[in-house]
Amino acid sequence: MSGGRRLYMESPTWVRAHISLTLYLEPPASLRSSSLLLPSTPVSFEAIGKVVSTEARAMYNVGLAGLTFWSPNINIFRDPRWGRGQETPGEDPLLSSKYGSCYVRGLQQRDDGDPDKLKVAACCKHYTAYDLDNWKGTDRYHFNAVVTKQDMDDTFQPPFKSCVIDGNVASVMCSYNQVNGKPTCADPDLLSGVIRGEWNLNGYIVTDCDSIDVFYKSQSYTKTPEEAAAAAILAGVDLNCGSFLGQHTEAAVKGGLVSEHAIDIAVSNNFATLMRLGFFDGDPSKKLYGDLGPKDVCTAENQELAREAARQGIVLLKNTAGSLPLSPTAIQNLAVIGPNANVTKTMIGNYEGIPCKYTTPLQGLAASVATTYLPGCSNVACGAAQVDDAKNLASTADATVLVMGADQSIEAESRDRVDILLPGQQELLVTAVANASCGPVILVIMSGGGMDVSFAKTNDKITSILWVGYPGEAGGAAIADIIFGYYNPSGRLPMTWYPQSYSDRVPMTNMNMRPDPSNGYPGRTYRFYAGETVYTFGDGLSYSEFTHELTQAPRLVSVPLEESHACYSSECQSVVADEQTCQNLTFDMRLRVKNTGRTGGSHTVFLFSSPPAVHNAPQKHLVGFEKVFLNAQTGRQVRFKVDICKDLSVVDELGGKKLALGEHVLHVGSLKHLLSVRI
Repeated sequence: MSGGRRLYMESPTWVRAHISLTLYLEPPASLRSSSLLLPSTPVSFEAIGKVVSTEARAMYNVGLAGLTFWSPNINIFRDPRWGRGQETPGEDPLLSSKYGSCYVRGLQQRDDGDPDKLKVAACCKHYTAYDLDNWKGTDRYHFNAVVTKQDMDDTFQPPFKSCVIDGNVASVMCSYNQVNGKPTCADPDLLSGVIRGEWNLNGYIVTDCDSIDVFYKSQSYTKTPEEAAAAAILAGVDLNCGSFLGQHTEAAVKGGLVSEHAIDIAVSNNFATLMRLGFFDGDPSKKLYGDLGPKDVCTAENQELAREAARQGIVLLKNTAGSLPLSPTAIQNLAVIGPNANVTKTMIGNYEGIPCKYTTPLQGLAASVATTYLPGCSNVACGAAQVDDAKNLASTADATVLVMGADQSIEAESRDRVDILLPGQQELLVTAVANASCGPVILVIMSGGGMDVSFAKTNDKITSILWVGYPGEAGGAAIADIIFGYYNPSGRLPMTWYPQSYSDRVPMTNMNMRPDPSNGYPGRTYRFYAGETVYTFGDGLSYSEFTHELTQAPRLVSVPLEESHACYSSECQSVVADEQTCQNLTFDMRLRVKNTGRTGGSHTVFLFSSPPAVHNAPQKHLVGFEKVFLNAQTGRQVRFKVDICKDLSVVDELGGKKLALGEHVLHVGSLKHLLSVRI
């Protein structure tokens, strides 16, 4: 990926954690008081992308960045052990689709509105069914992802489809792995057939770095390097990251394996992208972004946006009455313990750049109250915890904050986890400190993936749990804002947190999303897995309470079919969701959402659907979501426009889009509404 500060460029964890297409900017820190702040001024993900691309253009002007950004990663976070899950929006295809297309538009769209030009060129990666790096001897360079047509079309492909069609992304990157026996970078059906043929990509297809070399040498997919070069180009690759095509394409042409015309097409796709970026428009200093420079990087507004993004990405998972928020005037001594309590680089995750500045969790907390600090472990591996010292510290404190979790030594590119427990003796340390403490105990988990923290969830002495992801340069300030009530938490989990028994039972190499009762395979993600969880997709608490009241929704939708349709003479479980069937099949669902608490706050309204049990359909899937801000004791209407075929359809066993007939259950929180779909 191109250079630039990682927090703004790829920002995977804080973006996916809060599950919202809207941010709210707060007043600057100088205006902050000890009371809860009420967010204002909504800012979309497209606006976040605009900040990223503005800084990119500024750094490009001084020779510190390119204009092709290999971001975002929109792979599905299928397995909790995946080391790169931290880069993704989470486990839900709709969420990943919305995130990808919005972020891409923000990166690429120019301020003058010219649709044919690019501010920067984004890249949606890694296409496709890529979510294993290195697990128990199986690595991404040798892995063949065996994926059913049904799982491919309803789970793995939707984010990429949205990225190309809705986001108009300039590039798609094919991955290292094989899918059903073919390297993705040598599969003409996946590249030329789908990305260009079905989705009409306006841009170039690039390999992950050295992918062609990988499928030639590591996968032995071709006998010669010339055959490998030809296979990639004929499949639809326009550019490879690395030197392979530069070394072997000429010989492939001379050997009659690939035509010059095919090379011309690839070169044209690359140069068309350069032209859209303005590489041939003359002196860049005299063009639209020519005046950008160092003054436009690390601005006060951008740094506040980083802090706000971190705030909104924090998920409150447990909060016993009387625990959070802590009163900064009542706390005289706060114990801060943990290997992630005073970290800097850990907060910015992977693919990191140089941040403007860091605020560690310890620094953020110490800005409001007196603190005493102990790392508790020498690092997150926590081979030998300082249990006695930590117990002594906590026993004399008014409250204790434990900042635990992982870092890139635990989960990273080329490093999948084997288990999903807190590393080493972290659990021992947390439990001992909780038992010794007299005041509230707040457990802060800093990680990209979920953790089995069942022990903390059920321990009454641990009064609150926060998941903060890898929260970026301002993460420590954001954590303090939540803990002291300067900000009302609104983040939601973007992925399921499983118990360790799930990892013991399920091999990471099994790509099937759906459960298989014949062998006890439990399935994956909230859409298909019905077993025990620690926390699930969408979980997240607030300092306020919110209620939902349905004010408008139909109970029956009739699907018009031709009089001769077979379903009139025989019983059908579903009908094909084609253009003719689906025309004008939409309805509005309206809800009254109320904040019944004493504090203003943001709330994400999720609309889920449980379709009839046909075609191995998901037990539940996300239809839409909207984040609203409500002052205390106020409410507002929220409207979802539901497209029957787009939002309520399912994918059948052959990959066809079907509209299930029968009773659909629409969920918003605890509210359920039955919708009958008939012919």
